[in-house]
Amino acid sequence: MPAARYTEHAARSALYHSAAPPQSGWTLNPYTGCSHRCTFCYVRAFEVRAGRPSDGRYGQDVRVKVGLVEQLRRELARGKGEGGVTIGTATDPYQPAEGRYRLTRECIRALGEARVPISIITRGPLVVRDLDVLAEAAARTRVLVNVSIPTVDEALWRATEPGTAPPRSRLRAVRMLADAGIETNVALAPLLPDVSDTAESVRAVSEAVRAAGASGIWICTLSLRPGVREHFMGEFARTHPGLVPMYERLYGRPYLQRDEDVRRVSAARREAEAAGLVDRGDATIRVPPPPPALTLFDVGPPAAPAVRSSRRLAGGSY
Repeated sequence: MPAARYTEHAARSALYHSAAPPQSGWTLNPYTGCSHRCTFCYVRAFEVRAGRPSDGRYGQDVRVKVGLVEQLRRELARGKGEGGVTIGTATDPYQPAEGRYRLTRECIRALGEARVPISIITRGPLVVRDLDVLAEAAARTRVLVNVSIPTVDEALWRATEPGTAPPRSRLRAVRMLADAGIETNVALAPLLPDVSDTAESVRAVSEAVRAAGASGIWICTLSLRPGVREHFMGEFARTHPGLVPMYERLYGRPYLQRDEDVRRVSAARREAEAAGLVDRGDATIRVPPPPPALTLFDVGPPAAPAVRSSRRLAGGSY
């Protein structure tokens, strides 16, 4: 797999507002593109709309937002970010580029100083480099790290997440975060029908992340939007040819049918809860109405199991 090329572009804006979980609310993405190159990455659909490659070339070019931290501080001073910011909704903030540019680290510092709640979504164990700034921020505001681990099967990991660190490395990161007192959830995202959403697979992940110290999980199923579908199905046909007809039936449109989605998410939730994990619903930090003298930040409760669907999630790329 060729190494990623980094190109630097001046950051025109830092914070964007979204209405779609897992990134509802204010979002921040230090990079555009992602060298993790997950086959199921929903950001491939965004690349298509931007006129950039979504096939095997995706992730070869990572665009770095230089001046992002300074722009973020200006926007925070104007009141943007109120209620919380989710980092890593359209790129992984701890992909290898972060080792060089340190944009995520300095954004955490700026958000913490402004007392803005922070939620991070990542597959990158590099997050533990920033235990110091995470702890500093957590002393001022709510900090939540969501580590994506949809499988502990190494063959499946290699096939679907080719540029990421192995699951065992991410589990070590969960342990280090938890030991440092950082609130840590694990994203079972995305779960692949009849591959990583089986009872055995979900049980194995749930038991591993619980042993590592995670306090909760959130779950979503695979989505196949245009740009994602073509690449994913091509790769999937090489590793799971016998399941291709079923996937073509299930994914006549980008998302599973609602009843099918609810059934699969509910079954996965039961396995996770049996391992002692709490389903947090998604990665968003929400702000409830404040009491008279104090504002408390908390993750909103999950919707009722009978009606919840992961179709509202963006696809669980990170």
